[in-house]
Amino acid sequence: MDAGFAIDWLNLVLRWAHMIVGIAWIGASFYFIWLDNHLRTPLDPADTAKGIGGEVWAVHGGGFYTAKKFTLAPEKLPTELHWFKWEAYTTLITGFLLLCLVYYYGAQVALIDPSVMALSPPEAIAIGVAFMAGGWLFYDALCRSAFGEDDAILGGLLFLACTAAAWALCHLFSGRGAYMHFGAMLGVIMVLNVFFVIIPGQHELVKAKQEGRKPDAKFGLMGRQRSVHNTYFTLPVLFTMISNHYAGLYGHPWNWVLLVMISVAGTLVRVWFVQRHKGNADPLVLAAGLVMLVLTAIVALPRPDPAMAGGPVAFAEVEPVIQQRCTPCHAAKPTQEGFAAPPKGVILETPDEIHARAATINQQVVVAKAMPPGNLTNITDAERGLIARWFKSGAQ
Repeated sequence: MDAGFAIDWLNLVLRWAHMIVGIAWIGASFYFIWLDNHLRTPLDPADTAKGIGGEVWAVHGGGFYTAKKFTLAPEKLPTELHWFKWEAYTTLITGFLLLCLVYYYGAQVALIDPSVMALSPPEAIAIGVAFMAGGWLFYDALCRSAFGEDDAILGGLLFLACTAAAWALCHLFSGRGAYMHFGAMLGVIMVLNVFFVIIPGQHELVKAKQEGRKPDAKFGLMGRQRSVHNTYFTLPVLFTMISNHYAGLYGHPWNWVLLVMISVAGTLVRVWFVQRHKGNADPLVLAAGLVMLVLTAIVALPRPDPAMAGGPVAFAEVEPVIQQRCTPCHAAKPTQEGFAAPPKGVILETPDEIHARAATINQQVVVAKAMPPGNLTNITDAERGLIARWFKSGAQ
């Protein structure tokens, strides 16, 4: 069996699985946050007497539903109790396997950029894993410290820590690899919050009920704090999962600033949704999130490059550059090591194929400078300038 064929199918299966379990986890998380924020006083006073602190009525799928939440626990636990944890765990497992396949197995293409830092694959992989593990250890220690008792101070420190991580990753890896590892770091924190804090707290609640004692309140407080963090991390993580499609962001000279700004925008939008669930949505919070998105777009605007200055360029001057710097990967049978097939099916072997992709070539090579990935083929700024001037003059 051809190795490239096998890798492509493994990539497809892992990506598909990661998407499925990720939707299941985030969907359940969003639903329970919505549910908790929509609890109302029970309609039946007898329910209050039974220890029910709130209920929600809903209609969906042709039927009526009611969900009730006990203030502490029911008098008697049912024989079947549903737990929501495997969605999170399988999201981490499939995500890490996908990270290994795309960014570690293909480190020289997707993770390392010699113009940022000349790392060997083992060095880059070790740094990537260290950021994910270290991110969790630092975050958990911060939450358990005295700072964790004040949500405002803790939030400010977490923002500073995430900003430092974004800066460091973007000065170590390719922009694409940096964005993905920033999201992976937050994703690991979210899953380990479930594994080490939220689920153990729920186990304590069940165990206390079974033993006929009052549960320790600290588990509930810690679990609630980590759940709040998880919901605010969600939109930044989802952005990084799709960020590899947007070279104009991760390939920008200020890519770490854009990463922080768009993460803040996502967090503010999520804060507004949570407020809306509670019925006290502040329009200024949503406006701030949208303004941050607009500012991110403004900061991401391409800036004039002296290397692009000059007169029109004929196709005869550009074709050798593309054949030397782009075609090794973008060929029916790539000659560049590590490529079994042309990325995204883009082939640039003939003049017609090059002309048809002129706008894409300009965007990826000139505007975002994301291609060649990690500058595998050693394209120069002068050559990027030739492509820019050719495109600007009509790509004739």
